[in-house]
Order: sequence, then C-alpha cells, then structure tokens
Amino acid sequence: MIVLHARPSPGFRAAVDAIFGPGTVVHVDEAAPLDDVANDITALLHVLTPVTAEFIAAAPKLKLIQKLGVGVNTIALDAARGAGVAVCNMPGTNSQAVAEMALSLMMAVLRRTCFFDARTRAGEGWSADPSELDAVGEVGGRTVGLVGFGHSAQRLAPVLAALGAKVVYTARSPRDVPYDYLPRDRLLAESDIVSLHIPLTDETRASVDPFAMKQGAVLVNTARGELVDENRLVRALTSGHLRGAGLDVFAEEPLPRGNRLLGLPNAVLAPHIAWLTPETLVRSLTVAHENCRRLAAGEALIHRVV
Repeated sequence: MIVLHARPSPGFRAAVDAIFGPGTVVHVDEAAPLDDVANDITALLHVLTPVTAEFIAAAPKLKLIQKLGVGVNTIALDAARGAGVAVCNMPGTNSQAVAEMALSLMMAVLRRTCFFDARTRAGEGWSADPSELDAVGEVGGRTVGLVGFGHSAQRLAPVLAALGAKVVYTARSPRDVPYDYLPRDRLLAESDIVSLHIPLTDETRASVDPFAMKQGAVLVNTARGELVDENRLVRALTSGHLRGAGLDVFAEEPLPRGNRLLGLPNAVLAPHIAWLTPETLVRSLTVAHENCRRLAAGEALIHRVV
C-alpha cells in the first residue's frame, strides 16, 4: 500500500492519479493519524506531518519513506535506519518554485505590497501619507546575501544579478560562480537582504541571528523557521533593527493564532507554500513513482538519504 499523507488540492489528487494510476495511492489527511494504515503501508509519501519513531515501529511492512521535497528533519531518521526503512528525498524538484517565492517575498517587503493592497481595497490607496512611500525600495542596487548555495539559491542568484543587485553567498566552501563568497557573520553584517537556503540540522538551528544583520536589512526565509530564533526576530522587527521580513516558514506550523508575527505590518507571511506549485508536484510525483517502482523491483533507489 502506497499512502500520501497530505491535504491535497484537486489538482494534486489528479496528478497523483495520472502518474501512479487511479486508486493506486491511498490518501490520508495530514491532520489525521496514520494508525489505520500502519499494518499495510509499504511506502509513505511524506510532506510535512512528522513521521515519528512510534509510527515506524507500528508499520511492519513499511519499506520506504519518500519525502516530497528536500528537508528530512520531520522524519525520525534513526528509527527508520534501525527498522531498515529507506528514506529518500528529491533535491532540485522544487528549486524553481522556491527561488521564485524568495524573490516575490523580497519584492513584497521592499514595495510594501500588502500595506498598499489593503489601503487600495479600502479606498484609501491614494490618501496615504506621502511619507509611507519613503519606506519602499528596489532590489537593484542592494546587496543580497544567500545563506546556502544549493539548487534554489543557484536559480535565484542570476535573477537578482540581472535586476542589478550585488549577490554574495556563504556555503560550506566557495564555489566556481561569479558571486563573492563571504563568511556567514560578514554576509549577515553587510547584506541589505538575507535569504535563507539551508537545511535544518542541529548545527544550523537558530544559527541566523537577526541582530547580527545590518540595520534596516530584510530577512527572507523559505527554508525552515527554526533557523532563526523567532523571539529575537520579532524583537528585531518591532524595534526597527530590521526593515522587514518575508517568511514562508515558522518555528511552529501551522502558525498559531496569537503569534506575534501576525500583528507585524513589516512582515509578509505565507503558509509554507514556497515549494507548492502544480509544476513542482508533477516533478516530485514522477520521482516518487519511480522510487516506488524501484522498491517493488528491488532496484537501487534515487536520492536515498537513509
């Protein structure tokens, strides 16, 4: 049994049926437990709901946890390894979507899109105090620092350069690219915009300090919320240390009512959908289908992590 643990849109469901075949994949809502399928599941198509050690222990036939995406921090990897369950991801399938979302968040913060959209809908777009326009800006002419230089950052960098930005990056080691490599502390201190493109690990958790960033800078996070201490981020935004933030990911998801980020006018927020486009889903499901085929045929799996 192949199980998709998600809340798929009609288009997502149609893509699953088109690629796997109608009725081949069992859908379980992401808010529901997997208890009812634990005895029979052989492959789990995983999106975001954590795959726990308890579930893995209760699923005797489980052979594959296939992440629809890149980050595997929501999977109990040690438990999977101990149970002989393969874990695979799919680097590169969502890179275009994430790069475009990061760019859109940068622009939304700099051009104050949400602020002016709300005023325009209220009939007040032309009556805003002229000083409000002093707080907008352009990507061109700014230094954009990319923390991590994987697939999404590599797609984003030339677009930013074409817009007139100076692109700098930090990674485990310098790359052969036409952008300046900087140590992370220097990148944070010198960049007008910082965009995060690294996985969440014990090493990277809370590793980006908003107060280490340049006064008046913009933070964009389409990677993982826990890369940044959320309390310090709120303080940096409310104190004016940061100009604004564009956030697609959060320490707790879904973002709970009452979270202080919800009340900040200089934060543009999205519900972890940077990766989620119909194009990404087709690419992702194609890889997942191939790995399920390989699992059944006893062949080596693609992008195996465990």
